[in-house]
Amino acid sequence: MNLQQALTQCRTLVVDGPEDVSRSGLISELARHGFTIRHTRGPLHHLDPTLPYRELLAMPGRLTVDGSIIHELVYGPLRRGHSRVTWIQALDFAEAVAERDGALIHLTGSPAACPNGQERDGADAVSAYARAFRTLAQHVPVVTVDAGEPGHPIRAPAVRPAQLRRARRKLTVG
Repeated sequence: MNLQQALTQCRTLVVDGPEDVSRSGLISELARHGFTIRHTRGPLHHLDPTLPYRELLAMPGRLTVDGSIIHELVYGPLRRGHSRVTWIQALDFAEAVAERDGALIHLTGSPAACPNGQERDGADAVSAYARAFRTLAQHVPVVTVDAGEPGHPIRAPAVRPAQLRRARRKLTVG
C-alpha cells in the first residue's frame, strides 16, 4: 500500500517517525483529504497507555492519530532503558487500527546532525522505528513515507487559501 491508496482506502491513519522528521506537510494533506487530526494530551496513561487510543479509535469518521505508542516503544528504551508500552499492548493497538480499516504511516528521513552526541540517538531511533514498524506490519498495513531532509516537510499539492482555512478548522486536539 502506498500513501495515495491509504488516503482513499483507510478510515484510520496513525502517523509516527523519528522526532526530527517533520509531520506538518503530511498532516495538512490528511486534513485536506477529510481526516480529523487527533493526538493524545500529555504523557501516556501510567497504568494503561493504550486507553486514550481505544477511546479515539471508537470515534466515527476518518481519523488520523499520533503514534505515541510507537514513539514510546522507540524512545523509552533509548532514554530510560525500558518502554512503558509492552509489545502485547502495541500489537493489540495495531490490530485495533487494522479493524478500523486503518494503516500506520512510518515517516522516514535522515536524522539531523545534533550537538553533544545526539546524532547517535537519532540514528538509533531510525533503526528502532524500522524494527518496530516491521513487527507491527504483521498486524496492520504500514505505509512508509520519506519526508526527506529533517525540517523539510512533505509538500502537499497547492491549495487555495480558502481550502487551507477550511482544512485548518478540521484540525482538532483531543
